[in-house]
Amino acid sequence: MEIKLGHMIHLGYGKFWRSDEIVGLMPIEAGRGPGRRTEIYVATRDEPIVGSRSQRSILTDMSHAAATALQANRIRETLSELIDAFGEIEPGQRLTLASQAGFEVAEWEERLAELVSEQLTEVEDEVQGDLFG
Repeated sequence: MEIKLGHMIHLGYGKFWRSDEIVGLMPIEAGRGPGRRTEIYVATRDEPIVGSRSQRSILTDMSHAAATALQANRIRETLSELIDAFGEIEPGQRLTLASQAGFEVAEWEERLAELVSEQLTEVEDEVQGDLFG
């Protein structure tokens, strides 16, 4: 399983913790009160944190974060390839697409470039947050 660095995981009771600091999950079985479902062991604490969510739901959130990041990278790469392909379209072909199909290549290049740029900014902000947060 791959854990995304710095992703905040909801533990229950309004508690959140960084996914890369969680080192163990243990279901609470004895003396379990209302909402006491899991002991969460983290690298920066000697004692576990008591969470109201099951270990399975916490673990799912931790791995889902990595899957989401991987999917975002694939989308960004695909959009970049599409932008490059649009850049190869000759001016005459662009005019034909615009007049016959109503497809404005330049407009789509801009829109896609904006999406890629927004994603890169979000990733950079996240990395900066991990370094200095």
